[in-house]
Amino acid sequence: MSAADPPSRVLAIVPAWNEQDAVGHTVAVLRETHPTLDVLVVDDGSGDRTAAVAEAAGAQVARLPFNLGVGGAMRAGYRYAIRHGYDAAVQVDADGQHDPAFLDQLLDGLRDADVVIGARFAGEGDYKVGLLRGVAMRVLAGTLSRMTRQRLTDVTSGFRAANRRAMTVFAVHYPAEYLGDTVESLVIAHRTGCRITQVPVAMRPRAAGQPSQSPLRAALYLGRAVVALCLALVRPWPTGLELPPPEQA
Repeated sequence: MSAADPPSRVLAIVPAWNEQDAVGHTVAVLRETHPTLDVLVVDDGSGDRTAAVAEAAGAQVARLPFNLGVGGAMRAGYRYAIRHGYDAAVQVDADGQHDPAFLDQLLDGLRDADVVIGARFAGEGDYKVGLLRGVAMRVLAGTLSRMTRQRLTDVTSGFRAANRRAMTVFAVHYPAEYLGDTVESLVIAHRTGCRITQVPVAMRPRAAGQPSQSPLRAALYLGRAVVALCLALVRPWPTGLELPPPEQA
């Protein structure tokens, strides 16, 4: 596959923890809007019927024996993608907020990059966050923009696509810490030579349940974000990886 060609085999990786009320709708919409897309729900140690609902909706399901967090679930998903020969993978949240209408834009971005972020603050939609959380996100975005020499506005977005080169990195080194699954993964991708870009996306309301927003949670988010970034910047980056070469046009 050249950089001018779209990926032919794409896997949607859906990390899910206790999302029985939303995951079925999310899987159904993905399969309806993108019939050639394969969907893998990684059941992250759920205590409800998440796995059964996902299977009934037509997804493949990988069950983790206990809750590893989004990072651990995504690493399992990338390993599945590599083992089964996929050209690209798209991370999609189980709660339905990631709009499948933007999947094609994410995948088109892989023509020129190895990782494509679906950015919520790049001109699409009206996604808003609280003051403290917004400050943390701007600091993180500014730091990673300087590191990658790319304008990145939303480095905590979990709506993203990766080609086989990036999946090879993430299958081994995707971080498990909270926020590491978004922030540190970009640092690792950059330091292993992966190209990163973003495309604007809009978010949708949750398919079920309520988002958790409070001043306390915003403060915790800020603290965790700073810690995750500091750890990402001081940790040695992966070496000795046998990566596919960058795709050429």
